[in-house]
Amino acid sequence: MSKDGMNYAPKGKPNPVVKEGEFPVAAAALDHGHINGMCNGLVEAGATLKWVYDPDPEKVKEFVEQFPGVQIADSLEQILHDESIKLVAGAAIPSERSALGNKVMEAGKDYFTDKTPFTTKAQLEETKLVVERTGQKYMVYFSERLHVEGAVFAGDLIKDGAIGNVIQVTGFGPHRLNASSRPEWFFTKEQYGGILCDIGSHQIEQFLYFAGCEDAEILHSKVGNYNNPDHPELEDYGDATLRGDNGATQIFKVDWFTPEGLSTWGDGRTFITGTEGTIEIRKYVDVARAESGDHLYLVNKDGEKHYELSGKVGFPFFGELIKDCINRTEKAMSQAHAFKAAELCLQAQEQAVVVTK
Repeated sequence: MSKDGMNYAPKGKPNPVVKEGEFPVAAAALDHGHINGMCNGLVEAGATLKWVYDPDPEKVKEFVEQFPGVQIADSLEQILHDESIKLVAGAAIPSERSALGNKVMEAGKDYFTDKTPFTTKAQLEETKLVVERTGQKYMVYFSERLHVEGAVFAGDLIKDGAIGNVIQVTGFGPHRLNASSRPEWFFTKEQYGGILCDIGSHQIEQFLYFAGCEDAEILHSKVGNYNNPDHPELEDYGDATLRGDNGATQIFKVDWFTPEGLSTWGDGRTFITGTEGTIEIRKYVDVARAESGDHLYLVNKDGEKHYELSGKVGFPFFGELIKDCINRTEKAMSQAHAFKAAELCLQAQEQAVVVTK
């Protein structure tokens, strides 16, 4: 398990849904290490990684080491002019993700971006218009659900009625800061968007998904910089409370305070309360018990169960995304869901009360 969440890139078992060469993709904008996880998922689902582009040759070199055989493009335009490319994956600086996506979609290709997909409401509204005009997809890598086997299995349990109707979701998303290894943009609020907009987006997306909400309202949110005076624009703590359109509620907190002694980059957990049972997901570690992740605890009328899911569930999102791009369906994630999660994290950020110790 990676000590640094920025370079968390899960690998699963290959489960191709297309033949070699049937779904060529490209990677562009390698500013965040999540691009490796995004491309791992696509390649395991059968995509052919044809091109990579970034203006920084060092980033490209590291990427090619991870994905030998990929061709290095001279420019983004070379990728966009290649009619064979079906989708472009990008992990740009957060404030630049929408502009890149708009270019990709205007070129007739689907776009797959790292979270958070937007840092302003103006970006969201502009991209909505581009999606409507082009008919292309603007999909988002919410890795804390899509690339966590425990979270995938929790979704399946909920669909099967294992805990009845979901009425509450509580999320904890601590991350290790590793300040010395972070790029300058990471500490500039205009570029990273704020903690609720950034890593908070994972939590809000999970709430909408697990609780089956199409919309929600932000009841309260807070942000603060408790322990990083050298980086005054960094928010190292944030939390929020939401109410879904179906009455379900959420409480979550995110922070950059993972202790050095933890074996991985963050003890991410999700607690889900249903009318007939509860689920707890220990995503990346089971503290002081097992350094492995993907532990799920289920309690319902049938009793108590502990599932160890690492390597057993897989990551179906990526194959579903490829099929959605080919068939123009929305089984992996609807466009409305991606946009709503983005909208709500922007609202939570905008409404946040600033707190200090």
